Amino acid sequence: MMTMSNTSITSRDPKGRQAVSIFEAAYNKANLDDAGAQRINERGDELKAEIQEILTKLSVSNQYTDEEVQSRFTYPSQYEGPKPLAEQVRSIAEIFGLNPEPALEYTANLPELPEEAEGWFAIPSVTSLARVHFPEVDDPAEQYCRALNLVFAKIADSRRFTNYREGSIEPSRLRVHARTQSALDEIEANQPGDILVIPAQLGARHRGRSVRRARECFTENEFGLTSLAVSSILLTHPKRLTSWRDLWMDCAGDEFSHPGSGVRFDNAPIFTLRRRQGRVPYALARPRPRQLWVGVGVRPAAVDSLRL
Repeated sequence: MMTMSNTSITSRDPKGRQAVSIFEAAYNKANLDDAGAQRINERGDELKAEIQEILTKLSVSNQYTDEEVQSRFTYPSQYEGPKPLAEQVRSIAEIFGLNPEPALEYTANLPELPEEAEGWFAIPSVTSLARVHFPEVDDPAEQYCRALNLVFAKIADSRRFTNYREGSIEPSRLRVHARTQSALDEIEANQPGDILVIPAQLGARHRGRSVRRARECFTENEFGLTSLAVSSILLTHPKRLTSWRDLWMDCAGDEFSHPGSGVRFDNAPIFTLRRRQGRVPYALARPRPRQLWVGVGVRPAAVDSLRL
């Protein structure tokens, strides 16, 4: 993993330039006329103070500290950790009709497992599922939703499963969090093929934290797992959810927009287990932590140049 630096970041650094570009995009979207632009310039000190306040608020990780509790919940005793990676890759390939060879080649020369991860997991890429199962869809947001429904159908074929968001898996209601999308884009660019191999952990690291508190606590290399990643892992590791008494799984890599909420995309999906029914439901995470934990992926180091 990349280590955190204590060096002060300026607007000339890559991260600073990205922040400047965000301001530029917001400024351009404001559609200011000449008079409005001049008024902003005349209130430059006020603008600078407001920006500094926002930067301070968004750069610290002490937000939502009241959404973190001690948790005694653990993984099910039946879950013995990640299965052999080659076995995972072949299972994903067989389930979805994908080509396993590039991923198998990648597994033969893995970088060192990042310290935040508990093992390696294989998941299908959205683009590969779209190419094989719905090539007529070219919108990435629609591809993701179609791919997720496909994985849900495979889960339902293998165990009792209820999608409480059925009818709502659509781009207007579900999207991938920007941090996660950036990480997945980077991973996919470095791993040609249908199946992605990612270092991840399935919840113990951030247990007891709400989704937004966990996001605040992520290290630089961490990102929330999407519903598609979690459901794919559950396909190859069904014993990860076997009892309602064990930890469940929040999907911090997704954002869900509930029609009853006053804020757009302020929810996240969750996989749980129904008491006595043995049924896996896909629903929405509670606003406060209880027996929840967040599944997290980690950006893997490049094989030829480890970033440790």
